[in-house]
Amino acid sequence: MHIKKFQGPHTMQLPFGNFMSLAYMPQKFTKRWVASRKATVVNAVLIWSISLDEAFNLYVLSHDEHTIWEIAVAHYGERALGVTSLKNINNPKNNLRKL
Repeated sequence: MHIKKFQGPHTMQLPFGNFMSLAYMPQKFTKRWVASRKATVVNAVLIWSISLDEAFNLYVLSHDEHTIWEIAVAHYGERALGVTSLKNINNPKNNLRKL
């Protein structure tokens, strides 16, 4: 098992009560984004454990991509970060009640 070394607090409490550790952050330049990895990045930026610019550089994200993830988590929860759900959120013609 490989444990990432980092400076700063080892765990942080998220606004909704869960705890998060920077050791669970996705690898740099992640190519396969599953919902849990997207949520981890959104939560890390939300609680300022990493800056938005750091997230853009580490994970090669666009501002629009991160904004869509952030809106999806805020309105519908982590489940909305699945590829099918994001397609529904991005397409206003689709009914969002499917989420």
